[in-house]
Amino acid sequence: MSRVGKKPIEIPAGVTITNDNNTVTVKGPKGELTRTFSQDMAITIEENVLTVVRPSESKEHRTIHGTTRALLNNMVEGVTKGFERGLELIGVGYRASKQGNKLVLNVGYSHPVEITPEEGIEVEVPTNTKILIKGINKERVGALAANIRDVRPPEPYKGKGIRYEGEHVRRKEGKTAK
Repeated sequence: MSRVGKKPIEIPAGVTITNDNNTVTVKGPKGELTRTFSQDMAITIEENVLTVVRPSESKEHRTIHGTTRALLNNMVEGVTKGFERGLELIGVGYRASKQGNKLVLNVGYSHPVEITPEEGIEVEVPTNTKILIKGINKERVGALAANIRDVRPPEPYKGKGIRYEGEHVRRKEGKTAK
């Protein structure tokens, strides 16, 4: 049995969940998320507890059991608390700013890089070297953070670049002179 899959999900107050033929809609104070899951999984809602049950012990059912439960839990957490991902800019002259809805990055290229977040995702720039990405969908928040990081990933020699908050970059030794 999947350890993650067999855990029940507590539904907090203010959250409503509807299941229509394994298309689950979760509504909460921060918004609404909808996702379609495999028809094999049995998703049941009883007395503010959401459970996912698999029909058999086949390899296919075992692989999607824990994933289904984790995705449902992320939906419930997203509409109640939301998700946040932080990025740091390390490097001389590297800075970020916000112009309207766009995020503008100056990270050592001959031109500024502009990134427009999709609807439902909010980008904040508390300081010119920090970026905060907030939203209710964990996948979209993480994907935008990864796209911003890909503009200038951290390099191992000087450590310059865009990195996640708390990310450790392994440093390499440079060339040695003879």
